[in-house]
Amino acid sequence: MKVLVQPEEGVNPILTAINRAKKTLEVVIFRLDRKQIEEAIRAAAARGVFVRALVAFANRGGEQQLRRLETRFLDSGVTVTRTSDDLVRYHAKMMIVDRRTLYILSFNYTTLDIEHSRAFGIVTRNKALVQEATKLFEADSTRKPYTPQLNNFLVSPLNARKQLAEFIRKARKELLIFDPKISDSQMVRLLIERQKAGVEIKIIGRLGKKAGGLNARRLDEIRLHTRTIIRDRKAAFVGSQSLRKLELDSRRELGLIMKERGVVGKLVETFEKDWRASEAQEQKPKAAVREKQQTIDKTKLAKKLDPLNESIKRAVKRVVKENGNEVIADAETKETLKQAVKKTVKQAFKEAVQETAERVESA
Repeated sequence: MKVLVQPEEGVNPILTAINRAKKTLEVVIFRLDRKQIEEAIRAAAARGVFVRALVAFANRGGEQQLRRLETRFLDSGVTVTRTSDDLVRYHAKMMIVDRRTLYILSFNYTTLDIEHSRAFGIVTRNKALVQEATKLFEADSTRKPYTPQLNNFLVSPLNARKQLAEFIRKARKELLIFDPKISDSQMVRLLIERQKAGVEIKIIGRLGKKAGGLNARRLDEIRLHTRTIIRDRKAAFVGSQSLRKLELDSRRELGLIMKERGVVGKLVETFEKDWRASEAQEQKPKAAVREKQQTIDKTKLAKKLDPLNESIKRAVKRVVKENGNEVIADAETKETLKQAVKKTVKQAFKEAVQETAERVESA
């Protein structure tokens, strides 16, 4: 078993795994924008590997991209299945190569996650784990019930809450946690109980309103995308589920608990490096921090507006196609389009401001 640390290792380990597949490749996709990875998957099918892709039925803002990806895969000979919509979101990230090697990832196949985010991936050839992952893939691909059989193979919303609660409860000295946001009331109570019992808890990430008594720092230099808990420097959880109710009870999320010394040691080393970096960031003048946050907020707004711009362009093209080029010269039509654009931009700006307010409030 080994751990992939992003962004240090980049895309190469994933490309190497796909390129080495000889018989089968099964991959779960929530987001994918890296052309190298898509091309490697399609090339695997072209060389005779039986490739199956389980693609999320939806993600935030990228459903059209998912549907186009499905079409390109189908054209390349990849067997494509779409996840069921009976869960709020299918957010798990997993790849099985030749039914011998399992990749459990906390990152998507995107440039943002791989090159600009703190994320981990666990690679294992443990037969029991590979078999269990294959059962889950088959069940979700055929939309049949799945029942977890291994306590260290955590699947939301089936057994992750129970196993994570037990994992936290067993802490005796220390818990080191990466989590974008901790807000689940049960998990917050457990953490506070452990802290009162003398367990030192350090969190890199955000806290909900009820978790104010815990010690947390932001990861400012890079984006935080992993969900990881290291217990007493002897065991660790890595997965896609945060300690949030939604991710524990209403979404398909996946993670592993492991005790391999080398894996745990690498996770501890990375946490300590990020903790020191966060401490240094906290000591910077507040004005510099605010300026950086404003830059981040502007970037988020630009990203939010980008797909809207594409939607506006498509709408204008459709109007012209249906009514002729002369419609653009019509004053009433021009004013209607102008008002529609203003309304769309105003709504996007409102959503971006609201997200920023929520982040500040939960800090």
